[in-house]
Amino acid sequence: MYRPLPDTVEIGPSVIEGVGLFAKDNIEKGANLGMSHLKIGTRKIRTPLGGFLNHSDHPNCHRVKLRFTEGECRYTLWNLIALSDIQDGEELTIKYEWDKI
Repeated sequence: MYRPLPDTVEIGPSVIEGVGLFAKDNIEKGANLGMSHLKIGTRKIRTPLGGFLNHSDHPNCHRVKLRFTEGECRYTLWNLIALSDIQDGEELTIKYEWDKI
C-alpha cells in the first residue's frame, strides 16, 4: 500500500511557516526517512515528504543525493536523513539549498 509519508512523520501547523512535518515518535540520528525529491532529466519532482519541510539555519535533517543509471535512463533522488535525534512532536527541518537539487 502506498504511503506518502513514513509512519514516524505527520503534517501539522508550524511556527516557522504554514505547515510542516513533525515526528510522531522519537527518530534516531541517521534514520533514513525516505525520498524527498526526484530528478529525471530536467524534471524535478518533490514528494510529499519533501513538500512540507521548512527551513532552519540549524536543521535536524539533510538530504543525501543518490544517482542511478538504468540503460538509457539516468535519474537522481534525494533521501531525507536525520542529522540528530529528533524528539516526538519536534518539527523536521532542513537548510534550504534548492540550487543543489
